[in-house]
Amino acid sequence: MSDIEGVYEDLEADVSLEEFREAVEAKVEQMGGLADEETAAMLVAHEVGESEVGGIADIEPGMEEAKFVAKVLSIGEKRTFERDGEDEDGQVVNVEVADETGSVRAAFWDEHAEAAIEELEEGQVLRIGGRPKEGFSGVEVSVDNVEPDPDTEIDVQISDTYAVDDLSLGLSNVNLVGLLLDTDSVRTFDRDDGSEGKVSNLVLGDSTGRIRVTLWDEQADLATELEAGTTVEVIDGYVKERDGSLELHVGNRGAVEEVDEDVEYVPENTPIEDLEIDQTVDIAGVVRSADPKRTFDRDDGSEGQVRNIRVQDATGDIRVALWGEKADIDVGPGDEVALGDVEIQDGWQDDLEASAGWQSTVTVLESDSTGSGDSEGDAEDSSDQNAGLSAFAGDGDGAGAESATGDSADTESSGGADTGADSAETASADADADSDDPSDGEELEFTGVVVQAGNPIVLDDGETTMSVATDTDVGLGEEVTARGVVRDGRLEANDVF
Repeated sequence: MSDIEGVYEDLEADVSLEEFREAVEAKVEQMGGLADEETAAMLVAHEVGESEVGGIADIEPGMEEAKFVAKVLSIGEKRTFERDGEDEDGQVVNVEVADETGSVRAAFWDEHAEAAIEELEEGQVLRIGGRPKEGFSGVEVSVDNVEPDPDTEIDVQISDTYAVDDLSLGLSNVNLVGLLLDTDSVRTFDRDDGSEGKVSNLVLGDSTGRIRVTLWDEQADLATELEAGTTVEVIDGYVKERDGSLELHVGNRGAVEEVDEDVEYVPENTPIEDLEIDQTVDIAGVVRSADPKRTFDRDDGSEGQVRNIRVQDATGDIRVALWGEKADIDVGPGDEVALGDVEIQDGWQDDLEASAGWQSTVTVLESDSTGSGDSEGDAEDSSDQNAGLSAFAGDGDGAGAESATGDSADTESSGGADTGADSAETASADADADSDDPSDGEELEFTGVVVQAGNPIVLDDGETTMSVATDTDVGLGEEVTARGVVRDGRLEANDVF
């Protein structure tokens, strides 16, 4: 056995012995006689081992080379461009390829571009070697070497239209039809080149799941033009990752259009009685009560807002804090809501609370709010809502209707008591607000909702905010009372309860 064959046998890479020999001969020639065949073989083996990846998911920008096997999903159009200082135009074809771990865009340049148009077919398996880099829609591979590999099978779906659970990191040219669950406002930002960009978000769902859609620049205004509850199609989107989750992005080459199709979206809700602290879950239910929106000042001088609602399903109820723009959602008692990606936190008096922040989805499924009315009618409405919700919440045994009727009566009684308590506290706070600001050394008792946790915490009573220095562990959305002495405009609390 030759030295080359010995090194090759220890090589864990998908390369033929003939290719390995050729690479070793080239390395010996390159080294100008400074390396014998065995040394050159070891150098080549190291280089080959570094470039071989276990799958597309392992490809990262900055790698000198990546070698992998993948199936052709789609072949783009050939584009020509002018090269600086050269008479001959360049050309490129982008080819979407994938394996079981993910997908990536492969850029075929010049003579490879011609071959891609003439010879490649969707579903064909290729052995590719190229240089990874960060592209417009994620990692791209600039192809240096490519050859067909008909003997390898790759189990990857080829589709023009995707479902949510078909999406994988790196996919582009994605068309997806989904139910519009939530929209967002348009935000502007400054780019490094001094231009201004725009971005907004949508949330879409289909029978397989839910995904956040990020709209850039010309597409961003669609978030204010489309309405939740309609069916839309994303055209020519691309998949990226953010905070460990996949997102579908739409740039100037893509579009989002309303379509006349029926899409079923059935979220996998967690029953309220099964919720645990520190979970991020989906819940659904009927709104039992809704507090007024409160605004507050953050330590950085910006203004925030929060609104608390209480949501009930067939198994129990929970207070939900709607933060930021979600506090503006038109939702009230009797409305059926689905809340996605809410965080479960420790709340007031050891009760759990749900927090709906920027990453959450709040969808009003039905709106049966009747305003003020007789309690019997309200109870019947609530019962009907929860009976209709029982299948949605995963409890179809009829217990939901009984629970709803009982809880409706509770809502009338306990809700009234809560309102009375709030009124008394508000009246007390109003009396404080009518007087001058508390002075240093003054003893003060202040009741409000926690709008900023930590130390200090910030309480809001609907009229004013108070910064409270305390080590007491409180949760966002809790209503607490702090008692202590005012120092430099801040309440140094001796008691928080």
